[in-house]
Amino acid sequence: MIEELPDWVIEEIDNLVVVVEDYPSREQGDLLGVYEGVSLAERGDYSGVLPDRIVIFYRPHIELGLGLEELRSEIRKTVLHELGHHLGIDDERLSELGWD
Repeated sequence: MIEELPDWVIEEIDNLVVVVEDYPSREQGDLLGVYEGVSLAERGDYSGVLPDRIVIFYRPHIELGLGLEELRSEIRKTVLHELGHHLGIDDERLSELGWD
């Protein structure tokens, strides 16, 4: 999937990991994924910190009951959405890009 991203996105990614977990916590609610960190748009002095994280919750995706291709598409959409938050893109612009 990374190779499908536009060059400008790949060049901007900084100090980020993507992890997969079973379910979100109760506090997180019903999520398919979440971005944890400080977006690139909000960073100032940002050295010596642990990587930001995109967490993809695998079981909620499975529970959607989608076929294999639709499931892949939904996971891709979730990763792109959370990556957008890392880049500092708001939900309105993510929707315009088709990353919502």
